[in-house]
Amino acid sequence: MLETLHIPEEYDGFIFLAEAVRNPPILQPHRHVELEVNLVVDGEVTYVIDRKRYVFKKGSLLWFFPEQKHQLIDRSKDAAYYVAVFTPMMISECCKGERYAELKKDNLSYCDTLYTQLAPAEFTRLRSSMDRLATEGIDADELNRESGFGQSKHFRFSHPDPDWLNAGLRNILLASWRFQQGHETGKANPTMHHIVRRAIEQLNQQDDNSDLSTLAKSIGVSTSYLSRLFLEETGLTMTRFRNNQRLRRFWENYQGQRKTTLLGAALDAGFGSYAQFYRVYREAYGEGPRRTGM
Repeated sequence: MLETLHIPEEYDGFIFLAEAVRNPPILQPHRHVELEVNLVVDGEVTYVIDRKRYVFKKGSLLWFFPEQKHQLIDRSKDAAYYVAVFTPMMISECCKGERYAELKKDNLSYCDTLYTQLAPAEFTRLRSSMDRLATEGIDADELNRESGFGQSKHFRFSHPDPDWLNAGLRNILLASWRFQQGHETGKANPTMHHIVRRAIEQLNQQDDNSDLSTLAKSIGVSTSYLSRLFLEETGLTMTRFRNNQRLRRFWENYQGQRKTTLLGAALDAGFGSYAQFYRVYREAYGEGPRRTGM
């Protein structure tokens, strides 16, 4: 789906630190017209990009070009990563020289996914710039929540000093690109097996609460074969992937416009009981839902 990021025209983009302990759910496959840069500052994050699985560790710098579909499917419990987003207008105005010409493209012809592992000094410099820029503006909890499951139509990004934010975003974009050019592009991963891709597509569906044996049968393979292949290709068990999706749907239900209880949102998300929901929630966030302010 083409995501609308609700960036007011006075802003060149936005930046925030996404943290597994408070960034609620796992995103659906999505894309947007803005250029996005991620810097992993702790733990690991796992993406599916262009039908391939990538695991990014601390120090990874990764790029999502305009309308490039990507899906965050898993994170370690200590994962934290900066998300910086840049509007097309900003890129057009900021990237004048030949050195930055490729940033104006929708994609890069020589690679499917652009990423690299920064040297320690480069990582420290870029993270320090991002830290300073992210200290003002919308509360980090709100940005984590809104960006976690797709921004609500009423959400609008704001900052007390747009000029300072915009200048910082331009500096971060150009610095990130200079660092990227100093490294080789990360290697492309093999395309995931078509059976796993079909399973992910079905598990991404909002209304797919069928058991795994039914899912395997619909794809035309045995449950054991699908489970084994899914783990090999994604690094996740199917149960973990499904629970991640249920957590996403729970947050959509509970924080959406429709008023509901914790139990009601959990059951609507596909959890079989409050006990199951509580266990999965605690495994994901370290504490139960009421301890985290639900």
